[in-house]
Formats: sequence, structure tokens, C-alpha cells
Amino acid sequence: MIFLEDVTVGDRARFGACRVDRDEVIAFASRYDPQPFHLSDEAAAATHFGRLSASGWHTASMTMAMIVAYYRDTGFQSLGSPGVDELRWMKPVFPGDVLRCETEVLETRRSASRPEMGLIVSQLTVFNQDDIAVMRFRPTLLIRTRSSA
Repeated sequence: MIFLEDVTVGDRARFGACRVDRDEVIAFASRYDPQPFHLSDEAAAATHFGRLSASGWHTASMTMAMIVAYYRDTGFQSLGSPGVDELRWMKPVFPGDVLRCETEVLETRRSASRPEMGLIVSQLTVFNQDDIAVMRFRPTLLIRTRSSA
């Protein structure tokens, strides 16, 4: 199990492997981001994307699935998140890409008002199979402390 006390500024982790599925790209976009370049090859070919691309929100959702799996596998004592800063979609994500995550801890602190939890600020970057960064953001995480003392 990983508690606040186990996390140090500078800690890094690499995790995840998520293959981007063409049918899922279209299904997600159809429901949540129905822009033409997320829905059809023909429409996407006429844009700067050049071909069907995943919605950035779909990329963020696939990233969240990798984060939750990592927390489950490592015993990270997550209590959720009050938000993210500096979300950037840096490069398009295409069907067939395989995404992975890298994270670096930037700050840790115990909550002054809730001693049973702490906060971690990190930078998380998502890469494709060619090690090209496709998305980056700074999440603030809430995590259990080992003791409230």
C-alpha cells in the first residue's frame, strides 16, 4: 500500500498500455464530442489531422483508466482529486496507437484541516508507441496518510 508518507518529490513512475480502438473512437465521439474529424475518415482527411483522430476527452478517459489500474496494482491509497491544471493535447491520437503514462511528483503535503489525507501534485504525460508526448496535465491527488497524528 502506498500512503502519503511513502511519496517523495521527484518520484517517477511509468505505467499503462492502452490500445486506441477505431470503433471506440467513433462511439465516444458520437456521444460526447461529435466533431466530424472524430467521426469519419473522409471528414478527418480534409483537416489538419489527415485521418480519424480520437477526441482529447477520449484520450483523457483512456488515461484515467490507466491511472486507476495503476493505483489498484500498486495499492496507491487514492481519495480522488480536486482537479487538474494545465491540460494540453499536444499531438493527435489515432486508432491503433498504444498509449502509456509517465508521472513525476512535484509536491507533497499533509492537509492542515484533514490530517487523514494529504495532497500530491504531479505532472503526468501520456506517450504513444513512438514515445511522442500526446497529452500532459498536472493533477492534484488526494491520498490517505498512514496515520492522522
